[in-house]
Amino acid sequence: MLQCIFLLSDSGEIILEKQLTWHRVDRSICDWFWNQVISQGDSFKQQPVIASPTHYLFQIVREGITFLACTQVEMPPLMAIEFLCRVADVLSDYLEGLNEDLIKDNFVIVYELLDEMIDNGFPLTTEPNILREMISPPNIVSKMLSVVTGNSSNVSDTLPGATASCVPWRTTDIKYANNEVYVDLVEEMDAIINRDGVLVKCEIYGEVQVNSHITGVPDLTLSFTNPSILDDVRFHPCVRFRPWESHQILSFVPPDGQFKLMSYRVKMLKSIPIYVKPQLTSDAGTCRINLMVGIKNDPGKMIDSITVQFHLPPSILSADLTSNHGVVNILSNKMCIWSIDRIPKDRTPSLSGTMVLETGLERLHVFPIFQLGFRIQGVALSGLQIDKLELKVVVNRLYKGFRASTRAGLYEVRS
Repeated sequence: MLQCIFLLSDSGEIILEKQLTWHRVDRSICDWFWNQVISQGDSFKQQPVIASPTHYLFQIVREGITFLACTQVEMPPLMAIEFLCRVADVLSDYLEGLNEDLIKDNFVIVYELLDEMIDNGFPLTTEPNILREMISPPNIVSKMLSVVTGNSSNVSDTLPGATASCVPWRTTDIKYANNEVYVDLVEEMDAIINRDGVLVKCEIYGEVQVNSHITGVPDLTLSFTNPSILDDVRFHPCVRFRPWESHQILSFVPPDGQFKLMSYRVKMLKSIPIYVKPQLTSDAGTCRINLMVGIKNDPGKMIDSITVQFHLPPSILSADLTSNHGVVNILSNKMCIWSIDRIPKDRTPSLSGTMVLETGLERLHVFPIFQLGFRIQGVALSGLQIDKLELKVVVNRLYKGFRASTRAGLYEVRS
């Protein structure tokens, strides 16, 4: 049972406070939490569960906003973390973004959503489709009416029919002239390459995203050609677990509109699409850098939005860097961003230059870590392939579409 939720800005200011039970949690817990953040740094903010002297704390960070939940009783920590993720997703969907200004401009909507999503400390209604029927998303017309009439409530007077249904994630009496469903495989590649160029870790985090517009209550089945490669699968509540457990088939009644059907990981991959070769030499107070980027394993599709970024070491006073392709920018916080976009066929992109060390230093002792970004449309680098998507109750005509894309996640090259 959660007792309170706080939303904190990136400076530690309390943006929003929501007491969930009769037991009031004092704001001083946020002071303790932020003092720990300041003293321990980013490592503390990466801990999802924290034991303070008086409470158990659960936290997630989205777009610089810290969602902090508190309790003094034993409860499943994953339930608290999952609920905070749902709150963040719903707010981002309602407000079309997530930042401090948007939350402050829509305080009423945020409090109304929290009232419906949790009751006396226990999660209640977290499905976006049902919440949209209960609470209208903010728009210019509703804001003008609230100013004119003085009624700022967006809560509907009637309870959505789906709340009493066996499929509460789907609204009732849905009708479409054209029935269509689209499935997207969206993947992120995480990789670590050590200073010798050896691949230490490579894995894929992926999501199956569905956009469904089908009349009535459809019953869909989705199968893959190679489901055995999937690890750590996580499903939307609409998925029936028994068909997956026995035959690795996704059987579900989809929510209306766009939603995340499942997420997964594919571990122990052996190949990466792009290589980054850094060379750094230093002597006499000067460091020379040469950085090359190229295609290592051609995925068969165009690789674009390629970027390489790294922090200049603290001992660097100044840097003069140039490239034979793309644009190099050095920001005020010593972050160097090399925007390559696409790799040309006639030459290998390279960045080179010199960096001046602090007075008294002959050699560079702290070497940068290079972070690579890229995007590939039309291919899932995990190798996951969709076999077929079937509708049990046949409608007049069903249009189906499939897409795949991969982008870089935490892709680091050590030097």
